[in-house]
Amino acid sequence: MKRITTLYAALAVLALVPWFLGNRYVFHIATMITIMTPMAFSMGLMLKLGQLSIAQPAFMGIGAYAAALLSMQLGLPTPAALLCGGLIGGLMALATGPVFLRIKGVYFVLLTYAFGEVIFLIFQEWTSLTGGMSGLYGIPKLSLFGFRLAQTYHYYVLGLVFTVLCFLVLRGIEKSNIGAIIEALNEDEMLSRSIGSNAIAWRVAAYTLSGFIAGISGGIYAFYIGFLSPDPFGFRGSVDLIVINTIGGTGSILGPLLGAIVVVPLPELLREARQYQLLIYGVCLMASIIFIKQGLVSLGRRRGGKA
Repeated sequence: MKRITTLYAALAVLALVPWFLGNRYVFHIATMITIMTPMAFSMGLMLKLGQLSIAQPAFMGIGAYAAALLSMQLGLPTPAALLCGGLIGGLMALATGPVFLRIKGVYFVLLTYAFGEVIFLIFQEWTSLTGGMSGLYGIPKLSLFGFRLAQTYHYYVLGLVFTVLCFLVLRGIEKSNIGAIIEALNEDEMLSRSIGSNAIAWRVAAYTLSGFIAGISGGIYAFYIGFLSPDPFGFRGSVDLIVINTIGGTGSILGPLLGAIVVVPLPELLREARQYQLLIYGVCLMASIIFIKQGLVSLGRRRGGKA
């Protein structure tokens, strides 16, 4: 327990580091960590069900483009547009979940991959709406309670708040009866069904929540960057989320957070060795899998119980 408490305290101190350094570039990296962490949470939720969803970047893109277009073309207030982006991402998951989640294993992975590619092509080819590969420009900054979020550190605070909220909600689910049902569906679905659990309903509910979280993350990203192109919402985004969950550990909600803290800054840290970037990235991943099989979260769990 002491190790876990120490880890939480270290994370709280780490969250304050950008203010200690006072560097805009550090704030940018920290902001991207707070955007990618909920995305990793959304994939981690599906992994707890024993399902690897490659569709999470697509839901993020749906939320991003929806929030941007609703605010730009319909004049919807940016907070309402952000919420609508999340809801549209969740509704898309709700619409596809009953079909996708009847299939398991590699076929589910392929279905979500195909869905992601279809959404990516829509972003790319529907140029009159999304701007295509040229991008969508002129996205307004988010305004909350009359305060315009114009600085990088504003979005860091917003992303940090959303990350903490996601963590608390998912942590609460994990510790509740719902968490036990989700774990049972992964370990022994037939037994879970025999005691009255509706497997498809619970899987769809989790998938919908993951789509909503990804959609909100996309909306924050859109308002923060002020420009959208299809690239961040392609297959590479799914690979990044898999790496984050693998390195951090899939056995706990804390795992994706630790993974994001390590993985998201890597491209920037390896910028000077760009030609070796993928090589170093791969070596780091292999070393993590070989020497820390259950992820970074297991280091704090060895004496302290589950994180």
